[in-house]
Amino acid sequence: MAGATPKLIKELREMTGAGMLDCKNALNECEGDLEKAVQHLREAGLGKAAKKAGNVAAEGLISILINDDFTKATMTEVNSQTDFVAKNENFINLTKDITAHVQSTGVSETEELKQTTINGQVFEEFLNEKIATIGENIVARKMVTLATDSGVVNGYVHATGRVGVLLAATCDAAAKEKAAALLKNIAMHASAMKPTVISYNDLDPEFVESETRAIKAEIEAENDELKRLGKPLKNIPEFVSKSQLTQEALANAKAAFEAELKEQGKPEQIWDKIVPGKMERFIQDNTQLDGRLALLSQNFVMDDKKTVEQVLAETDPSIKIVEYVRFELGEGIEKKEEDFAAEVAKQMGN
Repeated sequence: MAGATPKLIKELREMTGAGMLDCKNALNECEGDLEKAVQHLREAGLGKAAKKAGNVAAEGLISILINDDFTKATMTEVNSQTDFVAKNENFINLTKDITAHVQSTGVSETEELKQTTINGQVFEEFLNEKIATIGENIVARKMVTLATDSGVVNGYVHATGRVGVLLAATCDAAAKEKAAALLKNIAMHASAMKPTVISYNDLDPEFVESETRAIKAEIEAENDELKRLGKPLKNIPEFVSKSQLTQEALANAKAAFEAELKEQGKPEQIWDKIVPGKMERFIQDNTQLDGRLALLSQNFVMDDKKTVEQVLAETDPSIKIVEYVRFELGEGIEKKEEDFAAEVAKQMGN
């Protein structure tokens, strides 16, 4: 019987998930007998990859690699099936190798990564060997690299490896050291506070409108409970984002406060001492969505009397955050829910 042919190699790869060279060698060893070649790969531990590849990989680790001068940073999410494997030293080292490889090759997609060469092997074959050794499906699922020649990048991965953040900022040359240190702290903040955008200007207008209705309804429901408890009620805002606070809206609010003070009989000469505080409270009440989702508008976790934007300005006005990426382990992966009783019955053959 003939040995390896391109058609047989392709078929064996699809059946087992093993590397091309391993398939070729197995077919030659088994004189082209496909079934024997499958068994040969299984016995060699190289056929495990195909069986494991169908299993959901929703655990794993997020890792980052930042170069010494803070001009390039890479973050990857590499998934395993269980948290136990994610804590294994071999898996931890694998995630570091993959992150370094992603940074050196500049790839940004899983399919693109599969075609690269690592340690003299096609990446897909390299990963299949690791799957066979570790014994679980492993997926290099997400990857991103931020680079700059006019500022700095930095990032943070939570100690559990389940959340990671990268940030890039432009800044003056003299501010790079301060900017790099501050970006790490802001990345820590973002890992906990989960902003979805850098600025309120990045929020979609339609989303803002829908959230306006939702947040109003939330506060109305809270007020019903506060009223029942005899506690002070919260202000129901007209707006929820600074993107809605036009000059006309601000002027109308100021005019309403002045009319209120006039009606209360307050002397006009003291209005300028009262109105600014009321306007500040008005803006705070009417920008609640920004505080939830926009990084710059959030109160900084290390000094909650200031927003992230204020901290940046006070550190150095030249520091401007221009890119933000946050990975949360397993986000978007649909885990299969198992019926425990059915699974037990299946294992017992009933």
